[in-house]
Amino acid sequence: MTRVLLTGGSGFIAAHILDILLRRGYSVRITVRSKDKAQKLLDAHSEYQGKLDYVIVPDIAEPHCFDKAVKSDPPFDAILHTASPFSYGVTNPIKELVEPAIQGTISILQATKKYAPGVKRIIITSSFAAIADATRGNNPGKVYSEDDWNPVLREEGLSDIFNAYRVSKKFAEKEAWDFVENENPNFSIVTINPPLVVGPPKTYVSSLDGLNPSNQRTLNFIRGKFKDKLPHSGVFLWADVRDVAEAHVIALEKEAAGGKRFFVSSETNFSNQMIADIIKKEFPQYATRLPEEREPNNGLPEEGCYAANNTRSKEVLGMTYRKLNESIVDLVKALQEMGLDVCA
Repeated sequence: MTRVLLTGGSGFIAAHILDILLRRGYSVRITVRSKDKAQKLLDAHSEYQGKLDYVIVPDIAEPHCFDKAVKSDPPFDAILHTASPFSYGVTNPIKELVEPAIQGTISILQATKKYAPGVKRIIITSSFAAIADATRGNNPGKVYSEDDWNPVLREEGLSDIFNAYRVSKKFAEKEAWDFVENENPNFSIVTINPPLVVGPPKTYVSSLDGLNPSNQRTLNFIRGKFKDKLPHSGVFLWADVRDVAEAHVIALEKEAAGGKRFFVSSETNFSNQMIADIIKKEFPQYATRLPEEREPNNGLPEEGCYAANNTRSKEVLGMTYRKLNESIVDLVKALQEMGLDVCA
């Protein structure tokens, strides 16, 4: 039985990863920030008693924060590092986004090398933010792939929350690749780089008020916060959370994945208009809360925009990708289960 450590276990993506790991027979330890979060996950997976335990790591910005977590008997074979913060409500982007992301990655790598010599692979959740060049805007004709790196500089993390997020993801991933090159550990690493991640949250660890930022837009549409006009889509590439979670686990299992980045993204562009159209069609009870007038060009830039090359994820990991309609329908159903119709 393979034993793995999953950091940030109550997160949007991590909760789906945990389900897959347990279904496939893994023994899993999760790190969480509080006992309450851990108990919700234990209760939701009570049938896996003896295969799921936890360690509380309250602050991943603290050096050596994962030292205790990586020590295990029996020892770990692999680690999935998903813990990295993002929230629109931060007041100090450097302290709340950049430093935790970078230090958390450094800490898990250092702790693994020192205390968990049996680990052969670490899967790290990175982002399209570490790939895309935001200064190029919609960048018509550009096809992003794993060969691309965001040119953002560390000092640009001071400018606003979005640049802080880009800096956090780029330099956390850079630290990981540099660590492997300079420290020559016993383990290989893999990074998973998704764009906007949407789809159903695990309702037992989520709430409408604490919804992950990428799904907040759909909730806000249904609540009528943009009844007159939809906001700018921000990014035009996406992936379903269940596909992203699956990619993490497959990357752990496939030998050929070692030492590679994976741009885990649907081939199709999306827009807020497309999300609104799906809501109107599949959940007509919410139609009056959405703008009557449609955005031109289906909400996509009229001059065109960048695209995704996800060939590596399909060839090496065997990925297939869900359609946007399935992702949004399942998301709205989850929101309803969480009390949407009562609170909307």
